[in-house]
Formats: sequence, C-alpha cells, structure tokens
Amino acid sequence: MPREKFRTLTEQMFYILLCLREECCGVDIMARVDALTGGRVTVGPGTLYTLLESFLTAGMIRETRAEGRRRSYLITPAGSAMLEEEYQRLLLLAEDYRRLTGSGRDPQ
Repeated sequence: MPREKFRTLTEQMFYILLCLREECCGVDIMARVDALTGGRVTVGPGTLYTLLESFLTAGMIRETRAEGRRRSYLITPAGSAMLEEEYQRLLLLAEDYRRLTGSGRDPQ
C-alpha cells in the first residue's frame, strides 16, 4: 500500500524544505543540502525540480521571484508545519531507539 503523499518526508524533501526557510533558487538549494549534510544527502536537478513542483502544488512553498529560467522559492506556513511535524516524528523515532537500546544516554 503506497504511503499518503507528504505523510512522511524523504531526506531530500526534509532538507529542501529546511533550506527554503530562507529564499533561494534551485542551484542554491542543491548546494545548501550538500553543505548541510556534508555530502551525505544529494539532490539532483530532476529530483529537485519534481519536488519543488509538488511542493508548489501542495501549497508548501511559494515562488518568490522569476528571472528568466531562474526561480526562487520560500517555505509557506503549511510547509513549515509539515517540516516541524516531520522533525517531531524523527525525535520520537530516536527516543524509541534510545529507550529500547539504552544507547545515547548520558553517563550517570
């Protein structure tokens, strides 16, 4: 059974939305994701522009500028809420891991 669109975010989706807390264009997004993750997460142009279009359609981002083919975007309140929801979900996953493995606890 396929998951509901945007119910959870892929790493690429998460980092794109995170980058769009500040206005930027596609090339900037790709560079920021690479820098933020130390190259662990990459977003190619095909993936990026497909996701940007999906985010626009869903109202999670808005286009702020268009100069020729170069477009800039910014996250919307709906996108910020989705990003926060995903962050909270990830925190719960990490807490479950810590609770079941005893890992990550401060020495006592």
